[in-house]
Amino acid sequence: MASMNDKDYYAILGVEKDASTEEIRKAFQTKARKLHPDVNKAPDAEERFKEVSEAYAVLSDPDKRKRYDAMRSGSPFGGYGAPSNGGGGYSDPFGGSPFGWGPFGSGFGGAASRRRSRAYNPRAGADVVYELTLDAETAQKGARRGVTYQRYVSCDACHGSGSVEAEHSETCPTCGGSGHITVDTGLFGVMMMTCPECEGTGRVVADPCQACGGTGRTLSASEVVVDVPAGTHDGDEVRVSGMGNAGTNGSTTGDFVCRVCVPEERLTRSQASGFNFIGFALPFLVLGLFTSTLSSLVFIIVAPIVLGLYLVLRDGVRKSGRWWRNAGVAVANGASNAFMIALVFVLMFSCTSGLGRVGYMGAPYLW
Repeated sequence: MASMNDKDYYAILGVEKDASTEEIRKAFQTKARKLHPDVNKAPDAEERFKEVSEAYAVLSDPDKRKRYDAMRSGSPFGGYGAPSNGGGGYSDPFGGSPFGWGPFGSGFGGAASRRRSRAYNPRAGADVVYELTLDAETAQKGARRGVTYQRYVSCDACHGSGSVEAEHSETCPTCGGSGHITVDTGLFGVMMMTCPECEGTGRVVADPCQACGGTGRTLSASEVVVDVPAGTHDGDEVRVSGMGNAGTNGSTTGDFVCRVCVPEERLTRSQASGFNFIGFALPFLVLGLFTSTLSSLVFIIVAPIVLGLYLVLRDGVRKSGRWWRNAGVAVANGASNAFMIALVFVLMFSCTSGLGRVGYMGAPYLW
């Protein structure tokens, strides 16, 4: 067997050295369709198929790919020496299934290339979040706004299932439904990896829709009318059910979420930091007064308050009640972050003062 440095896994798969994981996976599937021993009867077909599987096993794993690249570049820290002979037998990652009913369709040629099985992975669609800016007066009165946006919608051709003709998904013939395949790389020993055909789900779309590629959804422009109720404040949300992204393979659709932004009620980033600083000083002030150690904590108290006031006043104080409520929340957050620090600091100072009066063994000093 050739040594690790003698094998160009990128050339074996026919991809560039900066190829993405998805490009590597597709290249592996293309090569595997042509070289699988159950279909290709050439004398060297099995050996070449093992070589392709070995290349995919290494390049599809980020850590092993980095190590391989380092070894190819001559780095002395790239690996752990030459690979073993790998004589422990070969585990067919395709489970011995003929390609006539396998994951790549029936036979080879034009029809087969168009009927590549895809992973069947129903996942709920994500919400679409849209931020709508209103002035304080409009937010108090309420408003109606039309929004045009892009989202994933259910595929019209397959009605969201991902398959044009088949009603149900089928067990992945590549991994037998386990979601993993075993490959004897020779270089790194026997490896178990995520099945590249079903992407770990164990199920595949039997007849992938050409319009959506088997996912059951396509990208489209949509419109929605949002009714913002009267009395809305900064950060409030208006939710329109079922107008978010469609799920994959017929799963549920998310919502359209309109998040209202009222600048007059919102703290700037500097103001939020300023109120955090002011809140940070409060536990030291309270504990200093309670333990009579205020004089030793003056700097820790005064510096954050002065800096905080500067940051707050620099961007202007607002009259909105919601603005002051947000300011109170920022102060509370700063105080909660500093409370335990202040408590530990005061306790340590008290203990140090006590040791100065009575000594380490409890006996008073004579001076």
